[in-house]
Amino acid sequence: MDSVLRQSKAMCPFMKKATAAGLRAMTTAARPAASPCGGTISKLQTLARRCPVMGKAMAVQSARIGHAGIPGVAGRAMSTVSAHGKTSKAKIHTSGAQEAQAVEGAIFNGREKVPLPPRIPTKAQAAANPLTAARTAAPVTHNGTKFDYEGFYNAELEKKHKDKSYRYFNNINRLAKEFPRAHMSTREEKVTVWCANDYLGMGRNPHVLKAMHETLDEYGAGAGGTRNISGHNRHAVELEATIAKLHAQEAALVFSSCYVANDATLATLGSKMPDCVILSDSLNHASMIQGIRHSGTKKVIFKHNDVKDLEEKLAALPLHVPKIIAFESVYSMCGSIGPIEEICDLAEKYGAITFLDEVHAVGMYGPHGAGVAEHLDFEAHAQGKPRGTIMERIDIITGTLGKAYGCVGGYIAGSAKLVDTVRSLAPGFIFTTSLPPAVMAGARAAIEYQMNYNGDRRLQQLHTRAVKEALGERDIPVIPNPSHIIPILVGNAELAKQASDKLLHDHQIYVQSINYPTVPVGQERLRITPTPGHTKEYRDHLVGAIQTIWQELGIKRTSEWAAEGGFIGVGEANAAPEEPLWTDEQLGIAEAARTIEQEAAATTTRGGLTERLLEREMEGLQTASAAA
Repeated sequence: MDSVLRQSKAMCPFMKKATAAGLRAMTTAARPAASPCGGTISKLQTLARRCPVMGKAMAVQSARIGHAGIPGVAGRAMSTVSAHGKTSKAKIHTSGAQEAQAVEGAIFNGREKVPLPPRIPTKAQAAANPLTAARTAAPVTHNGTKFDYEGFYNAELEKKHKDKSYRYFNNINRLAKEFPRAHMSTREEKVTVWCANDYLGMGRNPHVLKAMHETLDEYGAGAGGTRNISGHNRHAVELEATIAKLHAQEAALVFSSCYVANDATLATLGSKMPDCVILSDSLNHASMIQGIRHSGTKKVIFKHNDVKDLEEKLAALPLHVPKIIAFESVYSMCGSIGPIEEICDLAEKYGAITFLDEVHAVGMYGPHGAGVAEHLDFEAHAQGKPRGTIMERIDIITGTLGKAYGCVGGYIAGSAKLVDTVRSLAPGFIFTTSLPPAVMAGARAAIEYQMNYNGDRRLQQLHTRAVKEALGERDIPVIPNPSHIIPILVGNAELAKQASDKLLHDHQIYVQSINYPTVPVGQERLRITPTPGHTKEYRDHLVGAIQTIWQELGIKRTSEWAAEGGFIGVGEANAAPEEPLWTDEQLGIAEAARTIEQEAAATTTRGGLTERLLEREMEGLQTASAAA
């Protein structure tokens, strides 16, 4: 501030007499009356708005950003002077304009005598003395051309086309009775979907559909309003109780999506906690990044899954400062798993709270489908003993109802006070219409179903293993990970799009290409997500099609990446193999695996272990179906 003051003294008579200490005092001394829109205006801002130079600059900046640059003044809450000199009328939910008031008495507590900048004349004063007004208020000039909005849109889109990151949407209509099949624009164009996030096929589960149909018939289509205005109902209460039970937390709160849940929660806590610092994993989802931005608080980014780097950054912060560590359990584009226990240890050591996004893990891991945090203490949770577990140590858990649970919506779970704070302060919750009753009823049915049934998770995990093994045998570059995600590295946006298009049009397989900004440039990929419905017929078709396309387009294989030294886990020398997070014991297949291995040793039985396990699993399902 001292250097700025020195530069300004030669230009401004007000600044010549000012001191750094005096200016600081004026910036923190707010006028007694708070703005009706919230916040206050400092004495320095009041004086600056009366200055013929700074006043004009502040007016221009305020107009540019909707007056957000002036604390306590909301853009829509002020009457503004138009080019014709007319004052616009304040609308509903706005406040009337208040002119800056003169500061009475001596400034700087009488220690200094500083001449005040001249006032900008009012309309009445300008009419009475036009010469004075002309000297005081500098004229506003225009270049005579309007902004080319369509040109702007075209230029931005052209950038996306040029770098091959422009996104095309495919018309995919998933068929509930033919899962995982779908049709495109016409019912005759059938394709197999290999990239949906309905990981367990719960979108067509008969228990879920029954609950939704019954609720729809009785309670209608929509919720009727926000939770505060007619949108709070038994379906919301029951769903939130079920979610809290799932995660062994005191309370939960449902949002329209987990994007909104993450954004609203981080923005609210970060902005309300004094001097809060949010530490964010470098690969966090866009919803968390946006929430941190909206909070306006300080952020620190730590290297992906690097607890050493995280600790160094935590140690550099004062112990008394509130800190939030935001990270994920399953990172959806690479399939890596967050070091949850280690991060909890660091949070307790340095006085931070943990914010864990379990979006791609809920329904998929743990004996009840609560996510990776539950999975890490599998036996304890299977026995109904959550106390002292890793999941209980998490302060804030967020999840979705739109992926493994096959519905739509998001939520947070945590302590009763935490949830009530977000409920009471988060605009993203307060001002959003509630989810429809049928959706909440369906989501609750899906959660309860998966809490008591592991069959879908077991089949999904086995299908994932089978596809990873088959692709590995063909030198297809799968990015190694222990989760249910199968990311296939392409490394070029144009090639990734071509591969996706050829799969769809030549082989009737839908796998969306993933490019920037979802992944960094140069790390473009195809992302495959097997489900319980992707049986051997579909798996063989997929693997054969990928093999053909890799050959046709000349896309790098694992061995080629290895020759270049490896890249993001693909072809890296001496890299330890990634073991699945689900063990054979947890899946309940350990005994069957041992039996198959013994049979294979004694005979010439053909087929790999995973395929033989899947054959047994399918035989068991067919037997159970026939008995039912």
